[in-house]
Formats: sequence, structure tokens, C-alpha cells
Amino acid sequence: MKKYAFGVDIGGTTCKIGFFETTGKMIDKWEIKTNTENNGESILSDVAKAVDNKLAQEAISKDDVQGIGIGVPGPVDSLGIVHRCVNLGWGVVNVAEELESLTGLKVKVGNDANVAALGEMWQGGAKGCKDVIMVTLGTGVGGGIIVDGKIVAGAHGAGGEVGHACVEPEEEAVCNCGNHGCLEQMTSATGIVRLAKKYLASHDTPSSLRERGESISAKAVFDALKEGDAAAEAIVQEFSEYLGRALAVFACVVDPEVIVVGGGVSKAGQILIDGVAKYYREAAFIACKDTPIVLASLGNDAGIYGAAKMLID
Repeated sequence: MKKYAFGVDIGGTTCKIGFFETTGKMIDKWEIKTNTENNGESILSDVAKAVDNKLAQEAISKDDVQGIGIGVPGPVDSLGIVHRCVNLGWGVVNVAEELESLTGLKVKVGNDANVAALGEMWQGGAKGCKDVIMVTLGTGVGGGIIVDGKIVAGAHGAGGEVGHACVEPEEEAVCNCGNHGCLEQMTSATGIVRLAKKYLASHDTPSSLRERGESISAKAVFDALKEGDAAAEAIVQEFSEYLGRALAVFACVVDPEVIVVGGGVSKAGQILIDGVAKYYREAAFIACKDTPIVLASLGNDAGIYGAAKMLID
């Protein structure tokens, strides 16, 4: 008898929903709008409607569904209570309890980056591994840590928040979290742009990036690097050193089988991995030096895969 599970990844703009067999086979995926009006009060009821509609469409009974896994952009405690999701307008919300009462299905909730790491472990770049560090480089820097196949959420739901490790204590600019010198400030898409503007302002190195003025992007920096641009090479070297050395510290704590790099910035590809791996190996503890650093392979689907996997364990 086939069993099924839903995986939901709630973002600030859209909720991605996946419908899976518990074997890991995806049957369907789709998106609905994330309605953040009135502090996001209708988000969970919209998800519940989408789940009910899919089951009606497929003529599948709720008795054959193990439940709904859900990833949210904020800290989540062991009871499935979310503590402040700024992008959704949520304060303290008991997501598990509310969605269970709306659907009659079992619900498990996790931080979105942790859940994405679980997805990559299950069906992606870390398939076959049980001890994994994942870092996602996007507008911010997220992270997920998996030990013995389980998400490390921590006492406050902040396990795996690698983006807010301090890597530059001399940094004067303030991070979104209120601290200074966070990894996110140096290695996110916006962080790379900051590094680029700083470098171009303080060096005379000829560069195609100068023609872009204020419109420099992380993608433009990596594209310029691939064309042999010397300034881009220096900027990416600085980025790589921050990230590689930070990953070496995290590896001392977790001793992962593999480190997975995802998020929009990772689309730069192997050239990014090679630069980061160089600095990682220089700084890593001897037992961890050969830990492979690989690209995530599930892309935007990592969250829905990981959310479903939370139910199937």
C-alpha cells in the first residue's frame, strides 16, 4: 500500500508544495502565493486548502498520508512553535498545532535552511551521507547541520545559523541581525557586492566591473572571474577565504562526511567550490582536511524534499 507525504517550503513570496510517495518519489509540485497581509494570518489556511485540493484531485484518503512537513524562514522549537518570522509577519505561532487542526494530519516543522539540508541529504548532493553541513548563499547566508541523519535544531531553534558566525571582528557595518562582521555580510550575494565595491574603491586594478557602477552583482563578479578579470579574482579570493575558513571551524564541531553549498550564488559552479576548498583545506583540522565540498543538486526543491523527509523518518 502506497503512503504519501507533503513537503511545504514557506517563503516570503511563495509557498512551494511537493506531494511525495514516502519512497522519495515526487508526484507533483506547485506554488501558491504567500499572503503576508494581516501578519500572515491566512498562510496556514491557504496551505491547508492546497493540501485538501490535491488529495481530492488524486482521490487519496488522508489515512494514506503520513502528514505534512513544513519549512519556515525563522527559528523553530521542538514543539513546532515558530519564534518570529519577519518575512511572513509572524510573531510566535504554533505552526504544528494550527496546521494539524486545519488538516487533521500530523505536522512537523523546521527552519527552512535546516530542512533544505535534510533534503540534500535525502535525495541531493549529500545522498548516502548522515553527517552533513549545508550552507546556502543567497540574499543572506543560511545553514543546516545534520548529525546522524537528524537536524540539529538546538535549544532555541538556532542550530545551523552559520551565517551569523562572526568572521570579521573589525567590521563596522551592522548585519541584519544587529551584530557586526557576520559571515552573511561577507559571503551572501549582497556581501560579495560589498566586497567588490570596497575593493574597486581602494585599488586601481583595471576591471570590467567598473563599467557597471552601482549595478554590480555577485553573478557579474563570478562572470568576470571566468573571463580572467584580475579585480574579480581578488574579490572572489577574499570571499573564498572568509567562507573556507568559516567552514573549517564548523567542521571541527560537526566532522561532516560532506559539506554542501547551495543558494543562488552557488550557480557560479565549480569555480566557486574550488576557491572555497583551497582555504578550507588550509584551515581545517587534519582529520577533516579531505572532507569534500560539493554543490547542492536539488535547487529550489531542497526545501520541499527535506520537509517531506521530516515526516518519513
